[in-house]
Amino acid sequence: MVKVVGSPLPNIPWEERPAGCSDVVWRYSKNPIIPRDLILSSNSIFNSAVVPFKGAFAGVFRCDDKRRHMNIHRGFSPDGFHWQIDNEPIEWLCDDPEAAFTYYRYDPRVCWIEDRYYVMWCNGYHGPTIGVGYTFDFEKFYFLENALLPYNRNGVPFPRKINGKYVMLNRPSDNGHTPFGDIYLSQSPDMIHWGEHRFVMGTAGGWQSTKVGAGPVPIETDEGWLLFYHGVLTSCNGFVYSFSAALLDLEKPWKVIRRAAPYLLSPQTLYECVGDVPNVAFPCAALVDAPTGRVAIYYGGADTVTALAFCRVDEVLDFLKANSL
Repeated sequence: MVKVVGSPLPNIPWEERPAGCSDVVWRYSKNPIIPRDLILSSNSIFNSAVVPFKGAFAGVFRCDDKRRHMNIHRGFSPDGFHWQIDNEPIEWLCDDPEAAFTYYRYDPRVCWIEDRYYVMWCNGYHGPTIGVGYTFDFEKFYFLENALLPYNRNGVPFPRKINGKYVMLNRPSDNGHTPFGDIYLSQSPDMIHWGEHRFVMGTAGGWQSTKVGAGPVPIETDEGWLLFYHGVLTSCNGFVYSFSAALLDLEKPWKVIRRAAPYLLSPQTLYECVGDVPNVAFPCAALVDAPTGRVAIYYGGADTVTALAFCRVDEVLDFLKANSL
């Protein structure tokens, strides 16, 4: 059995695979777990990040308000299923007014690295770029810098330094709803200055023929970094967002060991197919219980609600071995 590097998470939100289901990734039977109107100010709540926190769970949530302004809010849960989310967005502490300037914030990722929780999100600084900040306690949030020049999206940190450097996956883009996109990797000595960029992977036909982007924080195993990522195809009715998995080299994570040809989950349910943006299943967070390899994936449905899916690391890796490009 593959070894997952990490901590036990015995209270991981979990539901066993339904009887008669052979899918490697299966949906929670009570999806969506977060409706679009959980808080008074929200038009929609989706594409959000969750981490273990003090024996329970905390998260940073994308909440588009009723003006359709995009921002990120703090939330807490005792069990990973039921959430209380602040009605007001996170207030970021920043000494530089120019750095603090933003048009919008959306699609966050959260990751514990060394001594704090780092947050990355798509930040509106004269176009989309990757905002980077941190918190120690989910009470005060500190903004560091915009990591890269616009235009860029899908900033996803690795959960530890690799060869002495912080590492982030990202996707250069344009200023609109990007009709293209490949995954790149960037490295930093301090979470502020980013360089040594490396190409990771591009589009590959079918469900991932238009663009690809990193999803949750990669999961470390003894076989490599397990990355869930989304792919997009352009249909006659617009974009369709699905997701699958790849395995990256532990020491040179821009090197792809395996990459799935089929998707693991595509928009097929009502809450994935009907909403503000139809046909979207967009993963942003994954909780893992290292001893058992159980994984809970949080994903946005139709850019409107938040849903949960489940899998096991060893089964995903077996799927990759049998179905790689």
